[in-house]
Amino acid sequence: MSESRPAGLSRRTFLRYAAGVGSALSLGELANLTLADQEAPWVGERLSDLAFSAEPQDPLGTRIASGLDARRYTDLAIIDPDRRITPVEQFFVRTDVPDQLEPSRRWQIALDGLVRKAVTLSPDDLGRRAINMGVHLIECAGNSRATRFGLMSTAEWSGVPLSQVFSEVERLPAARAVRIVGFDDHSQPSTNSQAGCSWIFTFKQLDSAHAFLATHMNGSRLTPEHGYPVRLVVPGWYGCCCIKWVERIEWVDGDQLATSQMREFAARTHQDGVPSRAADYTPATIDRAAMPIRVERWRVDGKMRFRVVGIEWGSDRSKGRLQIRFLPGGTFEPVRQQPHQIDGGWSIWTHPWTPATPGRYLIQVALDDPDVRVRRLGAGMYMRGVMVGSA
Repeated sequence: MSESRPAGLSRRTFLRYAAGVGSALSLGELANLTLADQEAPWVGERLSDLAFSAEPQDPLGTRIASGLDARRYTDLAIIDPDRRITPVEQFFVRTDVPDQLEPSRRWQIALDGLVRKAVTLSPDDLGRRAINMGVHLIECAGNSRATRFGLMSTAEWSGVPLSQVFSEVERLPAARAVRIVGFDDHSQPSTNSQAGCSWIFTFKQLDSAHAFLATHMNGSRLTPEHGYPVRLVVPGWYGCCCIKWVERIEWVDGDQLATSQMREFAARTHQDGVPSRAADYTPATIDRAAMPIRVERWRVDGKMRFRVVGIEWGSDRSKGRLQIRFLPGGTFEPVRQQPHQIDGGWSIWTHPWTPATPGRYLIQVALDDPDVRVRRLGAGMYMRGVMVGSA
């Protein structure tokens, strides 16, 4: 295989993929594959999935560590058209419930700052007013191959639109933005994360995103690890902006310093450096992205066949078509079955594949519309490797 590699993929990373080990297929099995076979109906026996190579093997679906270092990675390989919603117990975790949060605390959400009169809201009141806000995906800004891309999940949320919450107070003319703050006091420090859960948004940003205070996910009240009693959901923005354990919404002027969380995630939300002022941060929105989540091996009419199954998410999904290739420097071809569900979650696509020879393959998905912003997809972040070997 040529060492030519796509833009954004370092030589070191490429060679790690080239050294990967995955499930093997025999030359005889490869010889049985034809284009006509690929286009036949998928009726047969699904045998196994090829392993993605050069990826960590941290447990999926199991919470590890605690506090600021707590993680649970969602197993994306199980997604299919009947399982597009992530069960609550499998939804990813990036930070656990702060151990300084008293379970018996009587929760109140303060609406204050540059307002005529400060008020408080209770979670019970918000819960009674909650409406179905639809299916929305949350992806951690630090999602990567190191987590097997498992810091990403979907849920059906219920809550109260922020536009209704904002109507509870009269803001002063000097108010230009809001700081939304969540409880984030931990007794144990972390070398990977900083305490301090807050983000500053303009009114226009929150209105455009149709942001809401969530009280329920998948039909049930939020669990503590997902922000009970109230969390912010900003559809289309990275998870670092979706504040958990919301306790304060403060109306502020337009000259605020960026919060510690904004600075911590500046690079991961594609900021230009680390701006000191909140007003200089661009919206932390998720670009359109796509990747394979499994490569299936089937036996159909006595022949071995392969199908790549993937997901697509992010913005601008009504534009352009997905393309796929299997070797760096190779030719992209249209994904055979394009994704068709367009909502706040992920869409599913599939593509039949005939490996030309045994060897190592790097599956890359692209978009054929240059006008759609695809910073991570274009940099090769979501490529995944498999090994096709001889018997």
